[in-house]
Amino acid sequence: MIIRLIVRDFTRSFANNGIVLPVIFFLMVATLYPFAVGPDGPLLARTGGGVLWVAALLAALLPVDRLVAPDVSNGVLDQFAVRGIADEVVALAKLCAHWLGFGPALMLAAVPAAGLLKLDGATLWVVEVGLLLGTPGLAALGLMTSALTAGLRGTSALAGLLMLPLAIPILIFGAGSLAPSGVGGLKLLAAASLLLVGIAPFAAGAAMRALRE
Repeated sequence: MIIRLIVRDFTRSFANNGIVLPVIFFLMVATLYPFAVGPDGPLLARTGGGVLWVAALLAALLPVDRLVAPDVSNGVLDQFAVRGIADEVVALAKLCAHWLGFGPALMLAAVPAAGLLKLDGATLWVVEVGLLLGTPGLAALGLMTSALTAGLRGTSALAGLLMLPLAIPILIFGAGSLAPSGVGGLKLLAAASLLLVGIAPFAAGAAMRALRE
């Protein structure tokens, strides 16, 4: 059942440009940043990794308002409840589908973005490992934020206000992993991401249950 739910949410995300828009946004930031600071290669190489992390965080925000709200308005969550599917299972499926929708795509987009920002191979490798560890945490934050704001107006702006402060640790650990002794940053990033992924199905499931009551 959970596989069917993941496929359903992933297919819907693909149909609603939930994959394309974050990638375009991510690449646009990498393209525009050199215009802002100039063609200084060493400066771009020194700051480009952090820019990619900020771009990844903001790109993860784009699909948040479409993760839970459409299922609330269409009564899909009610149908799942009638069939006896636990809200936590639905939330876990949405978490997996959400990460599949933007995490691997951002990792692929990081390759041309690294070229635009003059990042060397070693830095790109650290960025890729960091995105692999950190994007599940961003997906978990996005799902929890989406479930908490699904029944409210102005969801997009409110989701950003809620999610961005909570994502600061991931941003700090992700950018910190790019330092010369950044192994500790990767470990902290993995720990923070694992904690968020562990909490998200229960928090989002409780929020979705509250929406039906």
